Amino acid sequence: MAEPAKKKRRIVKKAETVREKAEKSSQPKPQKKPGVLRLTLRYIGIPFRWIGRAFAKVGKFLSKFKIFRFLGKILWPIYFRNSWKELRQVTWPTRRETFQLTLAVIVFSVIFGVLIAIVDYGLDKLFKQLILK
Repeated sequence: MAEPAKKKRRIVKKAETVREKAEKSSQPKPQKKPGVLRLTLRYIGIPFRWIGRAFAKVGKFLSKFKIFRFLGKILWPIYFRNSWKELRQVTWPTRRETFQLTLAVIVFSVIFGVLIAIVDYGLDKLFKQLILK
């Protein structure tokens, strides 16, 4: 005779308390080794940092004069600073999420294109029969 199947035990995870979450977040996270891409980008960005520092020095010098302070407020409004801060807070999708979303857009586009082609073909046949008769 066959033995009765054993029931699988489900492991239920307890919800974390606020204290556990706080303790978990206060612990220092282990430092990851930078990948090849990050290291490459770090070295590529060196000249741009140098240019940015040069512009900062020129800006500090020019800000001593009232006319340049006024122009600086016009040319570099707070909007750009705030938008840059906002961009740094964005949580970018992972590579997998990006792939899935791109695939969804492609599938939707193909389905929508096929539907438009079918409707176009049907209307073409209908009008040819109505007009050419």
